[in-house]
Amino acid sequence: MRVAVMGTPDFAVATLEAICRSIHEVVGVVTAPDKPAGRGLKIQYSEVKKYAIEKELPILQPLKLKDTEFIDALKEWNADIFVVVAFRMLPYEVYALPPLGTFNVHASLLPQYRGAAPIHWAIMNGETKTGITTFFLNNEMDCGDIILQREIDILPDETTGELYDRLKALGAETTLETLNLIEKGNVTLLPQPSKIDEPLKLAPKIHKEDTVIHWNFPAKDIINKIRGLSPYPGAITFLTKNDGKPISVKIFKATIIHEKSEKDVGKIYSDGKTFLNISSKDFKISIHNLQVEGKKRMNTVLFLQGNKVSNYTIIV
Repeated sequence: MRVAVMGTPDFAVATLEAICRSIHEVVGVVTAPDKPAGRGLKIQYSEVKKYAIEKELPILQPLKLKDTEFIDALKEWNADIFVVVAFRMLPYEVYALPPLGTFNVHASLLPQYRGAAPIHWAIMNGETKTGITTFFLNNEMDCGDIILQREIDILPDETTGELYDRLKALGAETTLETLNLIEKGNVTLLPQPSKIDEPLKLAPKIHKEDTVIHWNFPAKDIINKIRGLSPYPGAITFLTKNDGKPISVKIFKATIIHEKSEKDVGKIYSDGKTFLNISSKDFKISIHNLQVEGKKRMNTVLFLQGNKVSNYTIIV
């Protein structure tokens, strides 16, 4: 089949690469417009565009998805099907173009975790399973008829970064399975239920307030937040020095010490050399990897070498 792929991050590159290596033909790629980034505001390409340039694939980067020039250019590709991975919500004028439809590759077991950050929220909520869903697009966000689902376990200490890599590979495999089923006309669609027995959990974009650690929560919830926000954007706590100046610290790795917390939630315990523990609602949490604002990410031992913990207090 003639396939057009729409995506932006490296999660989409894995799928694009898999299709390029398959019996199907990638006729073009749609990705986000270039944008300035970093201190020098150097123009940055999306990961999908970098790969497309390397493979000499046609590229479209529309600012507006309803733009007539963009839609006319899409029509010229004469694609049989569109595959969407980690991209924007498409209007009807776009997703209805190919004769075999447009399907999305989503990193959750729909209908759970509809939205932009399904991997983050699944770990933050303490889920033990997730997966990949392919589904045909319609006018609602992540609500179209399901084509395929593939489930995997979330490992007990797994971070979003680690699960992201596994789901990226699974997404590519599931996409090829989906394309082959569609080509053979062997698809049995499963409409997403309007009502389910368990509460529906959503996966909206991560905002700054979502990243803040609340030390008055149970230790398990705090660990899940740290895992779910590692390596990006990072779970944040705030400290104050004796001089009253607040600083933010991102925590990337921590474990629960099965030692009951004392009455003071957010209290710091340390020998000043080898360990840094913080009290939660129920148990103490041992911090292993962190980053003070303006500094590089480091392990706890290195942090303690340059910081006297007795000078700091956590803002609960």
